Amino acid sequence: MKDIYENPLCARYASREMQHIFSPDFKFSTWRKLWVALAESEKELGLDITDAQLNEMRAHIYDIDYAKAADYEKRLRHDVMAHIRTYGDACPTAKGIIHLGATSCYVGDNTDIIQMREALLRIRTLLVNAIGALTDFAEANKDMPTLAYTHFQAAQPTTVGKRACLWLQDYLMDLDRLEFELDHLKLLGCKGTTGTGASFLELFGGDGEKVVELEKKIAEKMGFAACMPVSGQTYSRKVDAFVLNVLGGIAQSMYKMAQDLRLMAHMKEFDEPFEAEQVGSSAMAYKRNPMRCERVCSLSRYVINAVRNTADTAAAQWLERTLDDSANRRISLPEAFLATDGALTLVINVIRGGRVYPKVMEKHLSEEMPFMATENILMHAVTLGGDRQELHEAIRQHAQAAAVKVKLEGGENDLLDRLLTDPAFHLTQADLEKVLDVRKFVGLAPEQTETFLNAYARPVLDKYAAELGVEAETNV
Repeated sequence: MKDIYENPLCARYASREMQHIFSPDFKFSTWRKLWVALAESEKELGLDITDAQLNEMRAHIYDIDYAKAADYEKRLRHDVMAHIRTYGDACPTAKGIIHLGATSCYVGDNTDIIQMREALLRIRTLLVNAIGALTDFAEANKDMPTLAYTHFQAAQPTTVGKRACLWLQDYLMDLDRLEFELDHLKLLGCKGTTGTGASFLELFGGDGEKVVELEKKIAEKMGFAACMPVSGQTYSRKVDAFVLNVLGGIAQSMYKMAQDLRLMAHMKEFDEPFEAEQVGSSAMAYKRNPMRCERVCSLSRYVINAVRNTADTAAAQWLERTLDDSANRRISLPEAFLATDGALTLVINVIRGGRVYPKVMEKHLSEEMPFMATENILMHAVTLGGDRQELHEAIRQHAQAAAVKVKLEGGENDLLDRLLTDPAFHLTQADLEKVLDVRKFVGLAPEQTETFLNAYARPVLDKYAAELGVEAETNV
């Protein structure tokens, strides 16, 4: 049936891996795992919970009756209570000890942290593969001269590989930030209604040490080194903002790179992958639009704007808890990850399958080289005894005349011919060819590329070698 809204992030862009992390199966089975971890830990600390109850709970982690849960929620207007009742119906022996001492945020917030950790790991894998693709691209093109631009006006040449290193450096910085947030993620823990642990203190007969130990046990069972040291009912929503700042940073890098590639595509210096039957335009059959890079920019813009959403939510929280974050976070957190996942997959696809056109780059260089070579020609003429100031003025006049020919008349740039025939410069054709050697204009770009790849990119790829080789197919 196609009679209801379908989220494009799932239908068109994001991977199944990322969709699974934010799926009902992952979410609610994690709730049940947290309830098991809570009950196990409470038993280990002396509460009257039996092995039979625990085994019953473990046996029903994944067989979730969604229809029953939906019916309960419709009546109770409370999603956590609905799932407690549903789980209890599946575990009649353990029914009375499920969620013992906990508040809703015990399962909700801890699951959010677990989902974000898994999602960051997925993003890390894609980011590492983007870094790998760009490293190969930069290595293959480290010596390929291309016209560089400032203000999108012709400037000194660089190489395609060096330009790729600019993108690559951004992604490496993003990876550093991602790892920082992964290393600092903590569970909420189980601190109760306002974060004081009062309910658990009551359960353990006033033994505060057992309340503290309970959190440590749950964190260990769920694969975390620690819980938040203090909290209200929820963990600080600044955690969401920090995590989405990472995604926003990656989105900025993706947008910048994809936009650069779109500019190169306009100049016919680069083409992204294009299938045999792919249609570029419904009207203009000849078109070969950079739609994948455009989609990267589109999704990245969405993620960049989602960052502000989490900042607003973190700032708006009242005292120990307010619920105006709930509906917002159900949308903003998953969708930011889904969009980043989709865009990164496209980045890998474009870089692995894209094509550069050296002859076109050579043409663009030759069009601008006369202007860029004037400084070298000036120095050459001075070494032959010319007056620097007089020669400078002659170049200025010739350059202006050549510019008129190009801009007003649509002709070819004849500046070099003018200088070659001006006796003040004592130029020969052989002299001119030496001056115009493009390798003299790219500076240290090839060496900088190789040095950067060896010192920064390849050590990262060695570190994450097990995560390389991910598939990066586009859905549409």
